[in-house]
Amino acid sequence: MAITQTLTDVFLQDCLDGAHNLGDGGDTLKIALYTSSAALGKTTSAYITTQEVSGTGYTAGGATLASQAVSLDATNNVAFFDAADPSFTSATITARGALIYNNSKSNAAIAVLDFGSDFSSSNGTFQVQFPTAAYNTALIRIS
Repeated sequence: MAITQTLTDVFLQDCLDGAHNLGDGGDTLKIALYTSSAALGKTTSAYITTQEVSGTGYTAGGATLASQAVSLDATNNVAFFDAADPSFTSATITARGALIYNNSKSNAAIAVLDFGSDFSSSNGTFQVQFPTAAYNTALIRIS
């Protein structure tokens, strides 16, 4: 099993079909956490429960992303997405990766995140820190 960081095939196709509204006030996006045994990658089409993290302070399905924002860097011809860093408080969990998915669109998969190694919290805050929102660093960017 492996987790491969990528935008999913279904998301790329859906973008051309106009199926997602990632901006604030648009679709409800969620982030679910997964163990190192999960198999997630470009062909992941929707949120799945297989190998999803379980433990105190974590609810199946993950957390709703807040402060969603879509921006355009016209100089570099790149549109990009950002949201507030999701946190799971009083959590005792271990996660290797995550899936961002569109809860408003049949849980369609958007992006797979590979943390590179297992990260854990023990009755503390588990936070996924998104990179800086810019044309060359944002987690989700299209050019």
